[in-house]
Amino acid sequence: MMREPQRVEAAGLPERVTIYEVGPRDGLQNEAAVIPVEVKAEFIARLAAAGHRVIEATSFVHPKWVPQLADASELLAGMKRVPGVRYPVLVPNERGLDRALEHGVEEIAIFASATETFAGRNLNRTLESQFAMFEPVVARALGHGLKVRAYVSMCFGDPWEGPTPVAQVVSVGRRLLDLGCFELSLGDTIGVGTPGHVAALIEAFGGPDRLAVHFHDTYGQALANTLTALREGVTVVDASTGGIGGCPYAESATGNLATEDLVWMLHGLGVETGLDLAALVETSTWLAARLGRPSPSRVVQALGEHPSRTTAENVEE
Repeated sequence: MMREPQRVEAAGLPERVTIYEVGPRDGLQNEAAVIPVEVKAEFIARLAAAGHRVIEATSFVHPKWVPQLADASELLAGMKRVPGVRYPVLVPNERGLDRALEHGVEEIAIFASATETFAGRNLNRTLESQFAMFEPVVARALGHGLKVRAYVSMCFGDPWEGPTPVAQVVSVGRRLLDLGCFELSLGDTIGVGTPGHVAALIEAFGGPDRLAVHFHDTYGQALANTLTALREGVTVVDASTGGIGGCPYAESATGNLATEDLVWMLHGLGVETGLDLAALVETSTWLAARLGRPSPSRVVQALGEHPSRTTAENVEE
């Protein structure tokens, strides 16, 4: 069995892609099982050992809304940090920022909506008033020397409103960038986007500068959409090890793009990631046993029974 894809480089792609790993936060927040904090800490350590340099560790969302991440303080106090690895946390409001600052967090993310209905359901705000909530959070975070990333959800469609106008997404996104966010992650929260739509949205922003992408695989489009974004010049892609997660506020949102599936495609295209595919598969297999269900990642399903990698050197021996 092939343990790695055959490398055939393709023109028009970046030499290297940064995978922004969201499994410990966006992945675990939508799992039915509440994972013990020591397992979360080991999960994060395994991800760093596999080569990840950006791992979104947790969220300071109120535990009433996301009980799976109620142990955020305990996790940050006890987990081992690897030099050179970024560990951003999601911060919904100023109280969440206070907690992040207490734990010495160096990077945060905020989570906005591109649609009116989802802003109300997820943030208890209108599309317009959400910015009044974000402005002091971003200003204070920047004042403390933190980096701030912004997510925008429902960029390609909303289960209540239908298609999201491209101009509306651009308006929301630009306002977040203007606040001082260093990066904007465009989220296909319910997985309805298609490659043409992806290209049109990136072009409407005037190009890929400061943009990242976050795809869900509800309709099987996540890899195709990612490849389109890369051809448009995007070099940061969100993914979740094992393909776990979704969105607790949108029932039609299924799992995130699996990190292993993304790495298989990128390595096959000759795009560097710095990640060890075998270690990722082994980690997902380990995590699946603790979640009590198999990984949705196709690569993990194909390689998970024998996670050790077979290299050309091993074959020659």
